[in-house]
Amino acid sequence: MEMSVAAAAAVHALVERRETMATAESLTGGLVAATIVEIPGVSAVYRGGLVVYATDLKARLAGVPEALLAERGPVDGDVATALAEGVRERCGADWGLATTGVAGPEPQDGKPVGLVYVAVAGRSGSTMRELKLDGNREAVRTESVTAVLQLLTDSLRAQPARL
Repeated sequence: MEMSVAAAAAVHALVERRETMATAESLTGGLVAATIVEIPGVSAVYRGGLVVYATDLKARLAGVPEALLAERGPVDGDVATALAEGVRERCGADWGLATTGVAGPEPQDGKPVGLVYVAVAGRSGSTMRELKLDGNREAVRTESVTAVLQLLTDSLRAQPARL
């Protein structure tokens, strides 16, 4: 699925449900936010987001536990989940989306290029996916955006809308 198609599907589903989202991005550096704000009508559902590229900002701004970051580093599934939960809470959104990983061109902290974690947090809990992506930096970032938006759409299908 193409990035813009995934964004449109997620935005339209949220509009129908009258629910909101917020984003916390590391390796995508704002690309999730930039992609969703291209969709007409997004202002009804997008609250805002954080680009927390530096590890210390993941803790300070998004609320990721410092001990978790110290123990595992920023490229970790539980860190992605904490980012999604933190941005959801801090931005007052129904849904939080998060991306963290290694876009390349070099490995980071012993983690290979293309290792990415995406997460979505909703009122009934969080879902995380580990991705092992191929390609250059741009391809890894683009596929990460599509993956987190697809995860949101899947989560919306799995959870009934609030009344």
